[in-house]
Amino acid sequence: MGHRKKHAPKRGSLAYLPRKRAARPIGRIRNWPEYVEEPIILGFAGYKAGMTHVVIMDNDPNSPFYGHEIVKPVTVIDAPPMVACAIRAYEQTPYGLRAVGEAWISNLNKDLRRVFPIPKNYDTDKALEKLEDNLDKIDELRLVIHTQPRMASGVPKKKPDVMEYKIGGKTIEEQFEYAKSILGNEIRVRNVLREGSFVDVIAVTKGKGFQGVIARWGVRRKQHKSRKTVREVAAIGSWHPARVRYTVPRAGQMGYHQRTEYNKLVLKTGENGQEITPLGGFPRYGIVRGDYVLLLGSCPGTVKRLIRLRYAIRPPKEVVKELPQIIYISTSSKQGK
Repeated sequence: MGHRKKHAPKRGSLAYLPRKRAARPIGRIRNWPEYVEEPIILGFAGYKAGMTHVVIMDNDPNSPFYGHEIVKPVTVIDAPPMVACAIRAYEQTPYGLRAVGEAWISNLNKDLRRVFPIPKNYDTDKALEKLEDNLDKIDELRLVIHTQPRMASGVPKKKPDVMEYKIGGKTIEEQFEYAKSILGNEIRVRNVLREGSFVDVIAVTKGKGFQGVIARWGVRRKQHKSRKTVREVAAIGSWHPARVRYTVPRAGQMGYHQRTEYNKLVLKTGENGQEITPLGGFPRYGIVRGDYVLLLGSCPGTVKRLIRLRYAIRPPKEVVKELPQIIYISTSSKQGK
């Protein structure tokens, strides 16, 4: 009777390597969907306030609970108006996109001094004319927008978060006219996201510090007295190759990684956050007073962290077009009393 090989699944996924700390707490969006219906910015951003639950009427004909009331968890995102402060143009090269010009507004928010030095005598009209003359060279237009954390009551900072969002639309000329029309204005979440649509959530997860292989990779504890240690891996590889491979579970950073979660349903957007704020406020956040977004399910990141929303890049093919009816939104206290 020969040696029987023991089969066991790989512990932990190699899809998320390297498991290193994110470079910054704002998620980076590397790809954008092709959206040609109308010129519009392809996403929004807000601060995570917390979670609650709703009672909705299940409207999925394939669900065993079709026509019944079901309880679902929702994430509340505090989404104060964002300001469109610049247009940036790109051209496609063999090495990727290359910036060919930009036009900023002259009356920038004073809080942007915390991010970069504000120029004193900037001519916006001249910069816009230069962009308009070179529209034939432009392959992609993006809008530089910044958040207004002073308007989010639970976020203890004044420094705005600056980011780019691609502008969707059929032609560059249409996109440019749209960008000019909202340049310098506040953008409300109700003008960007539609209830019942799907969005992708890009955020940096909750950090958990330096962890061992059991927490970080899910390997099993070793048998008692099998070796000197119990909470380590047994063998870390063969004699050759004479190095430890990247596939071997090792201790290190856990959490604070950028993650993208696809196809979150926008259940509701509103302008009065008090109608969904629980009694006593959200734990470690407080009261949502202004615009908000209700997303079905959870999203990465801790409370107060910036959550970037993007139009769904691979939306589900079979979708119930009608929005599920919301029967009840829980505003009971989350303080555990």
